[in-house]
Amino acid sequence: MSDNSKADPVKGPASYFPSIEKKYGRPVEEWFDLIRTNPGSKHMELVAWLKDTHGLGHGHANALVAYMLAEDKKEAAQK
Repeated sequence: MSDNSKADPVKGPASYFPSIEKKYGRPVEEWFDLIRTNPGSKHMELVAWLKDTHGLGHGHANALVAYMLAEDKKEAAQK
């Protein structure tokens, strides 16, 4: 019998969110709002912007952008 009381560990870009919030002192939703101020930018352009303008590390910037773009794509497909 398996123990279903344990939550599955968070995987993918979202696994970075706790450390992003701790290191940079902002909730991830604030980062998503900032990223969305740059509509039409490509993935790596957004990553570079977060690194250059806001001082995020590459992995953290990449995780935020990848997650946000995937969520936006899902939302657009549902419309």
